Amino acid sequence: MDWKWEGSAQKTESRAPQEHEIALDSPGEDGVSESFQLLQIDVGCERWEQEALPTGSATWCSKNVQRKQRHWEKIVAAKKSKRKQEKERRKANRVENPGIYPQHSKRFLRSLIKERLLEAKHSGPRLCIDLTMTNHMSKKELSRLAGQIRRLYGSNKKADRPFWICLTGFTTDSPLYEECLRMNDGFSSYLLDITEEDCFSLFPLETLVYLTPDSEHALENVDLDTVYILGGLVDESIQKKVTLHKAQEHSVKTARLPIQEYMVKCQNGKNYHSAILTINQVFDILSTYFETQNWPEALKKGVSSRKGYVLQNSVE
Repeated sequence: MDWKWEGSAQKTESRAPQEHEIALDSPGEDGVSESFQLLQIDVGCERWEQEALPTGSATWCSKNVQRKQRHWEKIVAAKKSKRKQEKERRKANRVENPGIYPQHSKRFLRSLIKERLLEAKHSGPRLCIDLTMTNHMSKKELSRLAGQIRRLYGSNKKADRPFWICLTGFTTDSPLYEECLRMNDGFSSYLLDITEEDCFSLFPLETLVYLTPDSEHALENVDLDTVYILGGLVDESIQKKVTLHKAQEHSVKTARLPIQEYMVKCQNGKNYHSAILTINQVFDILSTYFETQNWPEALKKGVSSRKGYVLQNSVE
């Protein structure tokens, strides 16, 4: 049976009228042709209505899809509401406490930190981390040292009067450098000096003070004319006087933090007392003292009670 389609070449017209213009060449077959024509019209109309509806129409979605869609819309609406409430809360806090919540953008704060660090390079106190003793450290010890460097740098960024940090004896092909890149986001863009030279050849020896807990001399002050050295050593076997002997080999002055002068041993269950601190803890003490000129306040920040020491006035 031949079918004749009228107006099929007109693409701009809708498909529904085309279906209605279907005609049969054999008018004698009235019953079959009429039924078939009605069926063809119904199918065409259904197809046209489906294409006319938008893609995400709920009419053609199953109940399960509609339920998931409503659930997702509720989640999105809740998140928007929460963000709006948090924004309003921060705004109210800034109004009530303008000193605690300064109205500065993150870009401005980053620029301010960068300016302070670069200024410290020319006029601030200097601190060297001696990394020439890492060759025999284990992977675990290197990871701990990399974490301490990250925390030290983070504290320095927050300081109102930051130090200029120099990592000496530090090669870019060393396991420690790889560990720093792995553990510290943005390590390659840290605002500090990295050099393969050791601190003893980088600065005049008379300007150096090696900070070691085994020194006989207590540190009295932090001044701008002195370069302070911290030994980048994480030794779980606790080898004693390593940094002291190294300073003595180069005839460099040594000093220890004045823990004995301002703190006393306290009783604890393990009877444990140690003045050995991580490099970031030592730096927190130096940085706090440089800003406050107060040793008790500085020592309280860096020496935790787990070390077995407390300030004298807290005992009295």
